[in-house]
This record gives sequence, structure tokens and C-alpha cells, in this order.
Amino acid sequence: MSKQKPALPNWYKGQIPPNSYRALFKWGDPYAYKHPNRGLVTMMQEIFGMTDDDFASPKNLGLDPVMPETPMGLTSSQIDALISISGSENIFLDTFLRLRASYGKGMIDLLRLRHKIIENIPDAVVAPRSAAEVHTLVNWCVAEHVPLYVWGAGSSVTRGMEAVRGGITLDMSVHMRRVIAFNETDQTITVEAGMWGPQLEEHLNNAPQRLGAQGCYTCGHFPQSFEYSSVGGWVVTRGAGQNSTYYGKIEDIVLAQEMVTPAGIIRTLPHPRKATGPDIDQILMGSEGVFGVLTSVTLRIFRLMPHNRRRFSFIFKNWDDALDASREVLQSEGGLPSVFRLSDPEETDVAMRMYGVHDTIADFGLQTLGYKPMQRCLLLGLADGENGYTKNICRIIRRVCTQRRALDVSLLPITRKWEHNRFLDPYMRDDLQDFGILIDTLECAVTWSQMADVHAKARAFVKSHPRMVCMTHLSHAYPQGGNLYFIFITRTESIPEYLEILYGLLETIRTSGAAISHHHGLGKQTAPWLEDQIGGSTMEIIRALKKHFDPTFLMNPGGTLGLDMTTEQKVKRWGL
Repeated sequence: MSKQKPALPNWYKGQIPPNSYRALFKWGDPYAYKHPNRGLVTMMQEIFGMTDDDFASPKNLGLDPVMPETPMGLTSSQIDALISISGSENIFLDTFLRLRASYGKGMIDLLRLRHKIIENIPDAVVAPRSAAEVHTLVNWCVAEHVPLYVWGAGSSVTRGMEAVRGGITLDMSVHMRRVIAFNETDQTITVEAGMWGPQLEEHLNNAPQRLGAQGCYTCGHFPQSFEYSSVGGWVVTRGAGQNSTYYGKIEDIVLAQEMVTPAGIIRTLPHPRKATGPDIDQILMGSEGVFGVLTSVTLRIFRLMPHNRRRFSFIFKNWDDALDASREVLQSEGGLPSVFRLSDPEETDVAMRMYGVHDTIADFGLQTLGYKPMQRCLLLGLADGENGYTKNICRIIRRVCTQRRALDVSLLPITRKWEHNRFLDPYMRDDLQDFGILIDTLECAVTWSQMADVHAKARAFVKSHPRMVCMTHLSHAYPQGGNLYFIFITRTESIPEYLEILYGLLETIRTSGAAISHHHGLGKQTAPWLEDQIGGSTMEIIRALKKHFDPTFLMNPGGTLGLDMTTEQKVKRWGL
């Protein structure tokens, strides 16, 4: 007898009221959805002991309006001064926009919004029109002793822009989204920091029409938040795109910057390499707004050659073989793939459900050949660049993987499906949370020699909690190591329960020897673990830089980069 299929949940598909809590916590396009499929729903029921009745009606949808009035700390004369600088049309005082400029898309933000908790918001949001105006606003904040924060697109998952001390937040996305310069000879583009990813790629992909170029280009930087993240956000968090194995992280792409600080304006030069002392660009990148406001950046760009793109996918029998093959591919000296994504056994099983393979004839065939559930691992990826280059990379990958008993499934549309959905998967988080299922992520940087141990210890911690899903993938890989990206799923709506898992996992990652962030940055959430990670002497350098750039501690105060932390923040690293 065939199994009875579970009823599909009653996913919310209605309109999002424009000033509602849901308008703040929903991911992405207010009219876009990607609902979990039947395979994923069945898995949730199996793991969490849920029935069709549990999925019958969503709850706590957050459709009611945000509280209309929240106290503001600025005086009327200060508001008048901001209006004189930026114009009344660029000053926003209502609670909804102030809250949007402070909360990001981390789970702690989403939980607070679902519980209608409003805290730590700026007194005003200001949309500057130029770098000169940013300079005036920074000087005004120093004179008035008003804290200053920066908002680019709002996709921070580390409480990176939370205005814990009030003040003002600069919304760079309203006006500061322009192309400043394009140099096809040097293959560079200079843009304002508020430009979002899709706008940058639209300019580059259509460079002959938009920029008067001879060819088409790409920046090569595609984080999962690509559609709702800004160039400035990428730079100040040292972000990584999913294609970073070939194109590099943002610190490999940036050539020059302009930053306005309380100590003055810093402008660096766009030389590809130089030996002029310590690299100021590297000091500014990753500073997360504590030194100043990034106003523009010059980026390397690359020729766009989608016709040469090749896709690959393999199934391994176990995690050890998969890791061994991955390291050999990255160290083969035969070129680097663009995307190189390896899923561990638990994530592979979830992927089989999402791609509709689980419990099918194809799944039975895989198991017959020895590719067993909770053992097998899926590798997928892309090769970009010149035709011969991409062909050679895929030849090497095929040879290395098959030598380690991997099954070549590149003819199946697995990688194409991943490509199609890679910016859409975050939409599912809202659907699951409507039914009390929490899904969150944490990532870290590891060497190849650390990877198996860090993976095992992090999983052991998560699995020490009852009824937990813990998926992991290697999402960014390099010859010396890569990034382990953990996704944990549990059934809870409790903020304390969530934080206990998050902080415990952070501490497990740190004590295992991994870097506590590969590309999300630190914000105010992860920063309490920074000094233990890098050491007291290195932390003193950061403090000295802060004292130079921002002696009155007005730029993104409240614990970012482990600076000016509260007692509560300081004790987190020692456990709850």
C-alpha cells in the first residue's frame, strides 16, 4: 500500500500590509514566495512529531501595523538642523522606517518582530544625497554628540546596524546608488556604497548600452542575499559571494575606497598591487561602520562569458571521501571552479527531498549502488571563465571525484535547480516560522586540516538538543581551506531557547579553532567572541584604530567589533 501524502500546509499568500510587522520580517520581494515542497513538509512532520493539523493554520503572521509612535531622543532644533542639511523629504521619523533601519534579517530580529518587541532604534533616518553631505552629517554628529549608524539594504544577520544608543541612521540606498566611473581598459568600476547587487550587475552585464563599453562584464560577487544587499554592506563586512572560489571574496575585488570618518576623509588609490606600507584598504574593509561611513568603492570587474559556463554534480558515498576529493580539486593547480558546494550527509538527505529524489526509483537505485541515506554527500558547482579553462576544470573534477568512488550525476538538472533557487531559498524561512519552526544559519572559516573536526564538534553540539536538524555545507572553498556553513532547524518560538543554541554553537566553533565568521561579519551578535579569537594584542590594534578614527565613539556604537560592549555582551563568551 502506498503512503498517504500529507496535506500541504496553508501557506500564507496574501498581501503584506505596507506598515506591518510582516513587511519588516518577510524576506525579499513582498509579492514573492517560495513555499517548502511536500518532501520538506514530510520531513518536518517526521522530525518534530507534527501532524497535518499542526500545519492547518499559520499563526502570528504579523499583519497588524507597527506601533505608530515611539519616543525620539532628538530635540526639535536638532531635527531642524538635519532638515537644513538634507532636506525635509530626506528625514524620516516614523517608527516603521526607524525600525526597518535598525533590525536586519537575523533570527533574533525576526523573533523580536513576531513578538512585537521594538527596541534600539534610531531617533531619525536620514537619506544623504552625496559624499559631501555625508561629511557634513558626520561633522554634525560629532558636534552634537549624536551616534551615527548606516543602513544599505538591511540584510545583516549579525545585528550589524542596530541603533542601541539612538541617534541617526544614514540610509545610503535612496540616493547614493550611482556609477561614479567606469574604466574598461583597467577593468574597474567605481560606484556609490548604496548601490544594490542587482543594479551593479545590470550596469555591468549591459555595459555596452549603459556604460559605452565594448564588452559585457560581471562583478562576480553573488551572496545569497545578492538581491537585497548593497555594495557598501559587502565591503564593510568582508562578505563573500557564492562564486568566491574563482572571483574571490570582496577583499579580493576591492581596489580603492572613500570613507568619511570623524578624523577626516580617507581616499585610497586603485592600484592592483602596491608596497606602500600596511594596506589601508584591508584595514577599512570589515570595519562595519565603527571607523566611518563608506561612500564609494572601486571594484575589479571580469569579462562576462556565460556561454562558457559548465555545471557539475557528484554523489559520494561518505563525507571523508567527499572532503578528500574537494581538497584535491582545489589544490590540483588546474584552475578553480566558480561555485564549489559540498553538502554533508544530513544536508544531502534534505536536498534529496527538496529536489524530489527521496523515495523514488532513482533514490532506490542510488541506495542499491551503495549511496546510502545519512552517509552520501552531494557536490555541485559551476566553472566560469574562458572555454578551455572551464573544460579543463571539469575534466579534473570528474577525474578526482570518480577516483574516490563518486557517481557523476552531472547530466541530471540538480545544479541548474540549485542555480534557479539559490536566491529564493530564504523565502521558505518565513513560511516555516509561521508554523513555529525556526531555521537559522551560522558559518565559520576553517583550514582543510581542521574541517572534519570542526564539522563533528559543531554537529555534536546542535544534536545534543532534542529533535534538531543540523545541515552543513562547504560553500566557499580555497586551496588552504574553506567555509563551513551550518543550518539548524528546531521547533520553537522562544527567544531564550534560540539564543542558547546560537551562543553555544558560536562558542563550540571558537573553541574548535575555526574563525568565527567567514563572510557574515560580526555585528553586535558575534563580536563578544572576537577578542578571544584574535588575542588581546591584536584587539588593542583595533581599539587604537577606533580611537584614531572616532575618538568619541559615535560611529556604530554598542559592541560592534567587540568595542564599547555592555556587561551583558561581555559575559556571553563565557556561557549563559
